[in-house]
Amino acid sequence: MSAAAPVAVVTGAASGIGAAVCRALEATGWTVVGVDMRRPDHLAHSFVCDVSDPHAVKAAFARIEAEIGAVGALVTAAGHYEFAPIGEITEDQWSRMMRVHIGGLLNPLRAVLPGMIERQDGAVVAISSELGIGGTESEAHYSAAKGAILGLVRSLGSEVAGHNVRVNAVAPGPTDTPLLPAAQRTPEYLASLPARALGQPEDIAQAVQFLVDEGGFCFGEVMSPNMGAVI
Repeated sequence: MSAAAPVAVVTGAASGIGAAVCRALEATGWTVVGVDMRRPDHLAHSFVCDVSDPHAVKAAFARIEAEIGAVGALVTAAGHYEFAPIGEITEDQWSRMMRVHIGGLLNPLRAVLPGMIERQDGAVVAISSELGIGGTESEAHYSAAKGAILGLVRSLGSEVAGHNVRVNAVAPGPTDTPLLPAAQRTPEYLASLPARALGQPEDIAQAVQFLVDEGGFCFGEVMSPNMGAVI
């Protein structure tokens, strides 16, 4: 990519998958802007912002466009996780899960899509989860939120494909990040995975980088590097 290439914005950039995506996109020449609730100190350009707050997101992305440049790629990796049986999920817990995951995709999308459509060019990659595909017990609100991301990606992928804007998703399996619960680090759990190991953030970042830089034929697709958890 040339030095004049548009910027890539990565939400949830401070750690885990988001930080790995930042590194992968920087390596291919993007000017990466990180957005997170805490400042991503590994980046030259970063903004502190709650992606579930539409007004904060609108203001942050307006500054990005004005101060850094047009957004050519958006990766939404901000996340929230908690474990709870369905009968114990409170209204606040359900609402927070949806705000962070669906709002964390929809709010940035509303900020960048008009410009991408006007320029007839752009790439969006949403981080979902294999639990949005397969589901599991005691994670209904998380699985529902991650599954809703896939529905939005598939619908929007069709809607904006004619404008040369590519909207896709990556649905990781159990990945070695700070959000991974202790129960998914035990030898017994690892033995249940066909790969017998956790995924690494760099694995997921490689899938994201492909969809941003090379996947010009992908529209509304879901890549799921999940260590064989869902086959």
